[in-house]
Amino acid sequence: MTIAAELQSLSPSAIIEMFVLDLSDRPGGTPMYFHAGTNGLQQPLVWQGQTYLPMPIEAEGFEMSTKGAMPRPRIRAANVNGMFSAEVRENDDLVGCKVYRKRTFARYLDAVNFPSGNPEANPDQHLTDDVWYVERKMSENRHMVEWELASAFDLQGVMLPTRQVIQNTCGWRYRGAECGWSGGFYDKNDQSCDAANDFCAKRLTSCKARFSNAALNVGGSTTLPYGGFPGSVRNESNV
Repeated sequence: MTIAAELQSLSPSAIIEMFVLDLSDRPGGTPMYFHAGTNGLQQPLVWQGQTYLPMPIEAEGFEMSTKGAMPRPRIRAANVNGMFSAEVRENDDLVGCKVYRKRTFARYLDAVNFPSGNPEANPDQHLTDDVWYVERKMSENRHMVEWELASAFDLQGVMLPTRQVIQNTCGWRYRGAECGWSGGFYDKNDQSCDAANDFCAKRLTSCKARFSNAALNVGGSTTLPYGGFPGSVRNESNV
């Protein structure tokens, strides 16, 4: 039976919903696969040969309409052992990351999900994948993290920067792709040290201590890759 026939069936099998959080564009990031449950063997679900980690997830707001604005779905994921808190802290709240919503019917799942196999397993029978982007983090605590998603059409005309403007703190991961520092070691006071005490305080002076000193050592100059906005000021005028 094809996916189209299953959709029109009077007694279709359950729809299985899976999510992929794609961190491939972040330093050292890889896709993360989640499903809010387990398979018939009480093991992680397997779909198209890929294992989906059991994770309490709630998602809503995906309904499309021909009237009004594009939907802004929300997705809430359990913050198990602070896993998502660590990711949002290192990756600008995951803003801009792709989120794939995958759906198929239970009857097409890989045979390894069932005690007696599945003769109807078919990785080609599935609904079209939904692709969304993290628009913003709505809330975060030790129990869960919630994001609002946007479609690619809603991202047209977005002004840069899309991250929070902070004056005195660099938002880049130290020695990451945006930071780019791969030289010697400096401590929290921006003094030369050994590798064990290497630490960036995320100040503009921290950036200068590394990159300006490195440039002077070779008789040149450099543009600092500082991730903060030292020229920004708080506007407190009353309108």
